[in-house]
Amino acid sequence: MAEGAGFRNRAFRFIVLLGLVSLFADMAYEGARAISGPFLGALGASGAAVGTVAGLGELFGYLLRLGAGYLADRTRRYWPLTIVGYALNLLSVPALALASRWEVAGGLILAERTGKAIRTPARDAMLSHAARLTGVGRGFGLHEALDQVGAITGPLLVSGLLAVGGDYQVAFGALLLPALAALSLLMTARLAFPRPQELEPQRLDFKPQGLPSAFWVYLLAVGLLAAGYADFALVGYHLGRSEKMPPETVAILYGLAMGADAAAALLFGYLFDRLGLGVLTWSSALAAPFAPLIFGLGGPFILPGVLLWGVGLGAQESVMRAAVAQLAPAEQRGTAYGLLNAGYGLMWLAGSALMGLLYDVSLSWLIAFSVATQLGAAAGFALAAQTTRLGG
Repeated sequence: MAEGAGFRNRAFRFIVLLGLVSLFADMAYEGARAISGPFLGALGASGAAVGTVAGLGELFGYLLRLGAGYLADRTRRYWPLTIVGYALNLLSVPALALASRWEVAGGLILAERTGKAIRTPARDAMLSHAARLTGVGRGFGLHEALDQVGAITGPLLVSGLLAVGGDYQVAFGALLLPALAALSLLMTARLAFPRPQELEPQRLDFKPQGLPSAFWVYLLAVGLLAAGYADFALVGYHLGRSEKMPPETVAILYGLAMGADAAAALLFGYLFDRLGLGVLTWSSALAAPFAPLIFGLGGPFILPGVLLWGVGLGAQESVMRAAVAQLAPAEQRGTAYGLLNAGYGLMWLAGSALMGLLYDVSLSWLIAFSVATQLGAAAGFALAAQTTRLGG
């Protein structure tokens, strides 16, 4: 019993260490993302160039995860892939302070997204081994909550530096500090936990197997969820255009959404460990009204709509990863996380583009599409849960 408690404590320390890595990493790259658009514009990039860089960055950031996850499983080199990915991801950020042409800055932004693609499946696979001891929902929920602390702090740091008279170079240069803190903590985790897969008890009856049918049903539901989830860029655009809301108020609402995201990650992670995959059915249905509240009713309904948007995102970014740890066998989790991230990202991009077109045509059609896909995802998660119970 004492030995089991010791393993759980070690697993918890590993999750906290990687959570702190994510906290400081998010400070760096989310701080940079908050001002990358205006920075490219200041260097002479056109609107089309900014959009192209942003779109390619997201494409690289998600599509490359397929190959990265497969490579992690084939080589079992989880730590080298994680370290290389984080180094590229984080050191590209302060390097933006040295960029004097938008093409160079655009290349660094693409490098940052590529680094994130390389390290995410391998890192999540390692996290899954530890989370199997602490409860996968709680483990990934805690990691997501720490991650969101950094996602809030980084943009606030950059905003504060610019507000007191600093320029873009000062802001990007300051992000070297959280980047180095993240890399230092990452190396500490590497030294303390050289083989995190040993935290999870190994099956004695191991046989090579493919991903179960429940995983593919689950992946389809994830795609529906991503397709109908409006990007906050579209939400902010709507609030500024239709509600005449100043940018600083939009930024505050985004911060509140990230706070709701962090709280929801912890809550739904806890519920997942107690109630299973069906929790995603409830969270998807709960968040579905965000579109009619924000894009339809507006006014006093905007705040609850934004908070529901954050709650849904928190459930997605914690429980969705936790579910893979239960659905996929340990030896194929890198591949499974690569499929999850690539599928989610591609469907998010496709859905965002479609909702952008619908926004210009009819808000009613946008709302109908968003609600229908969210409810379709809820039904898909229920089916995946049923398939899992049946042993599929």
